[in-house]
Amino acid sequence: MSMRHGGKILADHLAINGVRRVFSVPGESFLAALDGLYDHAIENIVCRQEGGAAMMAEAHGKLTGRPGVVFVTRGPGATNAASGLHVAMQDSTPMVVFVGQVALADRDRGAFQEVDYRRFFSPLVKWVAEVETTARLPEYISRAFHIAQSGRPGPVVLALPEDILSAVVDVPDLAPVKPAAAGVDPARAHALLDRLLAHDRPMIVAGGPGWGAEAQADLEALATTTGLPVAVTFRRQDYIDNAHPNYIGDLGVGMNPKLAQRLRAADALLILGARMGETATNGYTLIDPAAPGKTILHIHPDPDEIGAVYQPSDSLVASAPAFLVALRGATGQIRDAAWTRAARTDYEAWQVPQETPGAVKMEQVVRMISDRYAGRAIVTNGAGNYAAFVHRYTRYHGYRSQLAPTSGSMGYGLPAAIAAKLENPHRPVICFAGDGCLQMTIQELSTARQFGADITVIIANNGRYGTIRMHQENHYPGRVSGTELFNPDYSQLAAAYGGTGHRVTALDQLSPALDAADKGGLHLIELCLDPMMLSTTRSL
Repeated sequence: MSMRHGGKILADHLAINGVRRVFSVPGESFLAALDGLYDHAIENIVCRQEGGAAMMAEAHGKLTGRPGVVFVTRGPGATNAASGLHVAMQDSTPMVVFVGQVALADRDRGAFQEVDYRRFFSPLVKWVAEVETTARLPEYISRAFHIAQSGRPGPVVLALPEDILSAVVDVPDLAPVKPAAAGVDPARAHALLDRLLAHDRPMIVAGGPGWGAEAQADLEALATTTGLPVAVTFRRQDYIDNAHPNYIGDLGVGMNPKLAQRLRAADALLILGARMGETATNGYTLIDPAAPGKTILHIHPDPDEIGAVYQPSDSLVASAPAFLVALRGATGQIRDAAWTRAARTDYEAWQVPQETPGAVKMEQVVRMISDRYAGRAIVTNGAGNYAAFVHRYTRYHGYRSQLAPTSGSMGYGLPAAIAAKLENPHRPVICFAGDGCLQMTIQELSTARQFGADITVIIANNGRYGTIRMHQENHYPGRVSGTELFNPDYSQLAAAYGGTGHRVTALDQLSPALDAADKGGLHLIELCLDPMMLSTTRSL
C-alpha cells in the first residue's frame, strides 16, 4: 500500500476491473481522476457533449457485455448525460457513470453547479450513491461494478465530490469484480421446454440482456432441433441469424401485421430474457395483461421482472444464455411444423420491398446495403421514420451486428457507430440517421475524426421530423406545425470535419459512394428523399 489521491485509487480500480476504454467530457470537478488515468493505458475518448459520451459508453457496454464507463462533470454535464443513462436502463445495458460533484465541504449550500444526484438520477438508474470518504472509494467502485452487471444489468451512478477525489489516503485495493453466474438445472429447463412443445401453436420470443455469440448458436440449434418459431423483441434482431428458417421477425414498432396476429394466436410463449413490454405487445393489445389467454413461460435473470406485467404460467430466474446451455441436447419437436413454415413465409413476404415515392427510395437503399455487407457490417441507428425501413429490410446474421436503442432515443446512431468502430476497427460500421436524428449529436463527428473512427453515415434527409410529421398528417391533416427542418450542406460539413461527403439524388449514385467509403475515412452519404416518403407504420 502507498499514499494515493482518490483519482489515482479510482483509476487503479478501473484497471483492476479490466476497463480498457472510458468516454468523457472533462470537467474541473474530476481533475484528480484525469490525473489518475494519466498513469494507465486506459484509453480516454474525449467527446463533445455528455449525451454523446453516455451513448458511446452504453454502446460499448452492449458490444462487450462489460460495463461501459463514462466520466461527466457536475450540474449541466450530469444532466446532459441523462439521455444516455435512460437508454442504458431501458436496454438493460451495464454501465458505470462517474459524476464530478461540488466539494463535500460546500454541499447543501446551492454551490456552483450543485445537484442532488441521489434525487435526480434515482428514477433513471439501478443505483446512485455519493462517496463521502476517500478511503471507501474501493468499496463503492466494487459495488457499482457488481450492481451494473447483476440481475437485469443497467446503469449505476457514483457522485464524486471534488475534495474526496483530491484527498490522499493509504487504502488497499479490492480484487476484480466477478458477477455471480447462476446455473440452471437441466431437468427443470427440459420440463419447461416439454410444456411448451405440448401446445399446438408455441413460439419462442428472445430478447433482453446477457446474450452472446454462443447463446445465438444455442438458440439456432434449439430452433433447428425442435422446429419452434423464433421471434425477437424490438431492436434485438441480431440474436439469431435472420436467414435461419425458423426466424419469423421482430416484435418492434411497425411490426409485420401477420406476426402481430401470430403472437396473438399463439397458445404458448417461451420468453427468453425479454421483458415483453409495450413495444413487443403493441401497447399491451396483442396480449392482455388481465387475461393473457395463453401459457407464458418466462425466463429472466431478475426476479422482479417476472410477473411485473404478465403473470407467468411458470418461470425461472436465470439468464437466457444459461437456460439455453441447459437445453443442449434437447430432442423434442413441435407438433405441427406447418405453424413455423407459415410464420417464416409471412416474414419472407414482409421482406419484399414496398415502393415509396421519389428517385431515392429508402427500401431499396437499405436492401442494397444489407446485401452488400451480408452481415459483415455493424449497423447502428437512432430513432425516426427512416428506422422503420432499417428494421424491416436489414438482415442480420452475426450477434452484435445491430446497435439501436430500445428506448427509441434520437441521436443514438452516431455515438454508437463511433464506439462500435473503436471496438471493431476492422469491421465496416454503417450508421443510419435521419436529418433530425443526426443533428442531435452531430458534433461527435469531431470525436470520430480525433480518434480515427472511420464510419459511414447514411443520412435520410427529408427535411422534417419524419415520425412526428407522419402522426401529424394522420391526426391533423393539412395543419403542419413544428415539424419542418433546415439542413446544412452535408458535403461541406463532412469536409469541415476532415471527411468526405456524397449527395445521392438517384439510386445509381449509392454504390460509388459506398465504394469510396469502403476505402476508409469518415464518409457522410446524404440521401435526398422525397418529402412525401414517409413510412405508413409507427416508427421509432
